[in-house]
Amino acid sequence: MVVRTAKRKDVSRALSVVLWSWLFVEAMFLTLSVAPTAAQEELQFKIYCARCHGETGHGDGTDGQALKAHPRNFTDCAKMATISDDTMFKATKGGGAAVGLSDEMPAWGSTFSDEEVHALMKYVRQFCKK
Repeated sequence: MVVRTAKRKDVSRALSVVLWSWLFVEAMFLTLSVAPTAAQEELQFKIYCARCHGETGHGDGTDGQALKAHPRNFTDCAKMATISDDTMFKATKGGGAAVGLSDEMPAWGSTFSDEEVHALMKYVRQFCKK
């Protein structure tokens, strides 16, 4: 009887290890970032960016009205052409202060993955392609 109990505990322990390992692998798989779709890019922009930059990218969002520094107008194509992708990436991840701009632009590094930031940049750049 003692041997059977010990074997059951070993089997139970082994099954527990297998189950937890599977759950860990599954969780890792689910957290792998998948390229955001155009609809997701637009939704993220509307939720996080449009509050200051406006839904059409003109820098006229409702929250932006209260800021000392006027939010960037993404439809000013002459100005947008002078902003490198690297600068835009750093400003989005680290906030305006990360690129010498207003610290009123928040850092979104803990909110968005690098891939999501690149997708948002692509969405923002399309304001000058219309």
